[in-house]
Amino acid sequence: MARSNSRPLSPHLTIWKWGPAMAISILHRVTGNGLATVGALGLVWWLMAAATGPEAYATFIKCATSPLGYLVMIGITWAFFQHLFSGLRHFVLDMGAGYELRTNRNWSIAAMVASVLVTGLVWLYICGKAF
Repeated sequence: MARSNSRPLSPHLTIWKWGPAMAISILHRVTGNGLATVGALGLVWWLMAAATGPEAYATFIKCATSPLGYLVMIGITWAFFQHLFSGLRHFVLDMGAGYELRTNRNWSIAAMVASVLVTGLVWLYICGKAF
């Protein structure tokens, strides 16, 4: 059977022009998986440390309050807010609004900026209470 050259080929990711809407869609998936994985591991570690005894819990607290622990917690906070704002954007799209190119681009950028800003505000509040 001969292949007809008149049929269009399916576009591949290499020919698409990357934009904020594509980036935020991928970030939504990545942050959701990251929150589930890192959150579950952190919760299990915390519960195991609490159930094992004071020494194990002290080790957990020492790791969680180390610079790397704070970096992980800030990352989880950012992932939470990125996933939240991206999910709200998808909710609006599911209602049929926001599909215009400019609107979609602006809301995609706004979701990314808002996640960074709110993460910063939350951690400024936490650090203000801690010191």
